[in-house]
Amino acid sequence: MGAHRRPKSPGRARITTLSFAAGAFTLLSAQSGQAEPKPTVEEVRAEVEELYEEATGPTEEYNAARERQRGLQEEADKAQDEAARQQQEINELRDRIGPLAAEQYRNGGIDPSVQLALSADPDEYLREAELADRVGHRQASALSVLQGKQRELAQQRKETSAKLREAEEFRTAAAEKKNEVQAKLTEARQLLNSLTAEERVRLDAAEERDAAEAGTSDAADSYDGPASGRAKAALDFAYAQLGKPYEWGATGPDSFDCSGLTGAAWSAAGVSLPRTVKQQYDAGRKVGQADMQPGDIIYWYNDTQHNGMYVGDGKAIHAPRTGKNVEIVPVDSMPFYAASRP
Repeated sequence: MGAHRRPKSPGRARITTLSFAAGAFTLLSAQSGQAEPKPTVEEVRAEVEELYEEATGPTEEYNAARERQRGLQEEADKAQDEAARQQQEINELRDRIGPLAAEQYRNGGIDPSVQLALSADPDEYLREAELADRVGHRQASALSVLQGKQRELAQQRKETSAKLREAEEFRTAAAEKKNEVQAKLTEARQLLNSLTAEERVRLDAAEERDAAEAGTSDAADSYDGPASGRAKAALDFAYAQLGKPYEWGATGPDSFDCSGLTGAAWSAAGVSLPRTVKQQYDAGRKVGQADMQPGDIIYWYNDTQHNGMYVGDGKAIHAPRTGKNVEIVPVDSMPFYAASRP
């Protein structure tokens, strides 16, 4: 049995290293145990605004994906109806061809010369043969039509399947954007919920103060500006929505997102606009800021993010963002990008 050896004592350098590491660990533990400094009301407000702004891009992408999905689904539904109609035509052709094919099957096994030789009345047989020949031509023509319709049906079903697959892809894309938006909104709500009641009062007061300074608190109940015709009808509708909440993806009647409001307003005036900010920008006739007329659609930041309607006197009506209501703001309250006339 080997002798037990006494453990070797650590050297001075090792003791010093261990002591330093222990001290550092103690310091880090003490620091990690301290709570992060709580953000101020202004910091929370700024971060919430940033999160809401970050949600606008995915919101418009969600709207575009949903719009495309609906369009593809409608096309697929029409294609399915057309396929059903074609199938009915094929069934009817088969019903007509069936008796002819059965007769040909019954007589097709005997050579025509043999049938003539065995016939008790050759003249009658020849008349029947001539009739059968005409029937055969009709049968061949019907078969050709049937084959053509079967090819059309196969192509129709192929196109329908492709549209349904594409619609599903856009549905998946919309679901992903929906999750992205909801994540931003959830984070914003969590920040707001972290405020005390007193801090929330201060936050609300600050927002009301900003609204008053921007001139949004003195909005009229109805439009009384210089617009006329369809533009006035659109603005009358928009003004009737003042105070209704912003809701992403909404087109009314109880809530709206930005392009949902502009689209609904012009729809009330008998003008159909596409769904998204980008689509409305592309569809409208561009006008310069100095040439804007009431009813024109204003785009802020870029051509995909946010829009509203010019009301005159340097102001616009819009559905701002989650947590706010349809309101009137100065045109220059956000970076102006462009304007278009439906």
